[in-house]
Amino acid sequence: MDQTSFTRELAEELLQALKSRFLANMHRHAGVSWDMVEARLRSHTTKLWSLFMLETTGGEPDVVGIDASSGEYIFFDCSAETPVGRRNLCYDRAALDARKANKPASSALDVVAEIGVSILTEEEYRFLQTLGEFDRKTSSWVATPKEIRALGGALFCDRRYNHVFTYHNGADSYYGVRGFRAKLAI
Repeated sequence: MDQTSFTRELAEELLQALKSRFLANMHRHAGVSWDMVEARLRSHTTKLWSLFMLETTGGEPDVVGIDASSGEYIFFDCSAETPVGRRNLCYDRAALDARKANKPASSALDVVAEIGVSILTEEEYRFLQTLGEFDRKTSSWVATPKEIRALGGALFCDRRYNHVFTYHNGADSYYGVRGFRAKLAI
């Protein structure tokens, strides 16, 4: 769906879903007021569309903090497992183009660019894990340092044995249980 198809009705449905999730998970954003978040969302409709895309692909976005320098509210995908609508993706366009056969539909970084969000860094992923237990059966691509990517690799994380692990794989690999988690600052 493109931004021109994002109706006022869809926006209101999204705001209700976000509010319900926000109120049900206050431990993720102690001291943050929903009224302030909603006011910010209503004044940034382009970013509201990005949140809609995170929601419709199964990300269950929620506020996880406030950027101290900009005052922006930080949203992360908070679905228990990596978002189902963003799985089976290789890491980036170069990896997708390099595949000779069995190409996935897209790449994680292409989807990130399309919907106007960023992929979580390893540090952000580890922070997310302090708010709950995520990716106990799946894994999520994370932002990969240029030095690793230049050698054909990419990083992903998951939670197993009550521990957060960071691994590597060829950037052109893709799996039904690997997707990516996103971040959006509003």
